[in-house]
Formats: sequence, structure tokens, C-alpha cells
Amino acid sequence: MSTLSSTDGAVAIRSSLLDQQGVTHAFFTRQGGVSRGVYATLNGGVGSRDEPADVAENRRRMATAFGVEPTRFLAPYQIHSADVVTVDEPFAPTERPRVDGLVTKTPGIAISVTGADCGMMLFSDPRARVIGACHAGWKGALTGVIEATIEAMERSGAARENMVAVLGPMIGPQSYEVGPEFVARFADADATNARFFRASPRENHALFDLPAYIAMRARATGLGRFDDLGLDTYADAERFYSYRRSVHRAEPDYGRLVSAIALV
Repeated sequence: MSTLSSTDGAVAIRSSLLDQQGVTHAFFTRQGGVSRGVYATLNGGVGSRDEPADVAENRRRMATAFGVEPTRFLAPYQIHSADVVTVDEPFAPTERPRVDGLVTKTPGIAISVTGADCGMMLFSDPRARVIGACHAGWKGALTGVIEATIEAMERSGAARENMVAVLGPMIGPQSYEVGPEFVARFADADATNARFFRASPRENHALFDLPAYIAMRARATGLGRFDDLGLDTYADAERFYSYRRSVHRAEPDYGRLVSAIALV
């Protein structure tokens, strides 16, 4: 794992697992942008209440880091689903697909997802030159967005045994307290999911290890290699946005982190 910055200053984290010939990627932090207040500074969330011009400039800086035009730095309209689409050409900002995963085999298109506690995963099959990105919150992970991303990559010619996947910054197991109805939902889906919960100091609540749950779902697919960067968005306010932290601080809104990958 290493840190980088673009010529405009956008700071990102890279994974050695995705440092492959012909592939570039970045797990952008919140550092190196122009946004102010609770959005300071590299807010990439077009769905936030930040100044649109500031978000556009932030995303331009990210696109510059990838060597692509902002119109080719794509992000879906995320809906916490298991839906994934394959893109062959850029789509307009007003026509963003309502999905939580993007796949492409077209060079020169950067595909990205946003998050502020939810898991952001980047995928690559360097042999087939197919890449993917998905937004895996608890609902998407539970309903199959990871598996759907892998299946969409296979339809584009990838082989799961050749794929690598990396989980970026997200809320850690020490920071994610949930109520009994949440635990019950996962237990109803699979009784063995109890292993991802442990008692919380708060009565009738539990701490949920969402990164471990995502890792289990990813490894169960049979993909080649998986890595978790192990970075907790809630605990690291200097580098990362966190929805839950913003709620605990009674802030009016929160910024969105961006994770992206492209074929070059």
C-alpha cells in the first residue's frame, strides 16, 4: 500500500495488488481538493449538498490523476442494490445508471464508486483486461453486489480465477454499532453470519465486522486474490469522510470518498 498525489494535489492510496501493467487505480482520500466546511476538501459526491462547482473541480483533479477527461471519469447513481452494468462508452452526468457496480473493458474510461463508510471494491483481470468497481454497503453485500460484479466481468471475458479484488477504506469493526433488528436480518439470511457480530458495550446492540463479511463473500466466489486495505473511515477523520461520524457530530451533511480504476 502506498500514497500518491496528482499534479493538482488530489491524494490517493494505491494497492500493490492492483499495480498491474495497463491498469491504474486510486482509493482517493478526502485530501487535496477545494471543498470547504464539512466537505473539506476532496469531496467527490455529486449527490451531496456541496457547491456543484467545487465537486466538479474535485472530480476534475481525480480525472487528471488518471489522465482522462472529466467526461470519462464515470460514477453510477448508487442505490444500495446488487445491480451492475457494463459500460463501453461514457454516459452523461444526467444519465448515470442507477446501479452499484460498473464493469468495462474499454481503455481510457475510469469507472468509480463513492462511499463514506460503505465498502468500495476495485476488481481487475489483467489477462482479459476487464475491470470492475462496486459499492458494497451492508445491503449491497448481503444481496450480492460483489458476486454480480464478478459475473458481469465474466460476461466481458474475464475469468474469476484470474481476478484480483481490493477493498478500500470503509467503516471498521470497532466503529460499526448496530441494533438487534440488524443482527436478526443477517441471521435470517444465514445463521453462520453470527460470527461477524460481537457484543457492544451498549445493551442489546452489537459491533458488526462488515469488512470481514465482505471478505468472506468475495473469497467464496473463487476469485484469484483478495485484499483489504484495513482502513477505518470512522476512526480517521483526517483522511476519510464518514457518514456515521457526521451523524454522531450532528453535522448537516458529509463528503464522499471516490475509488476508481481504469485501463490505460
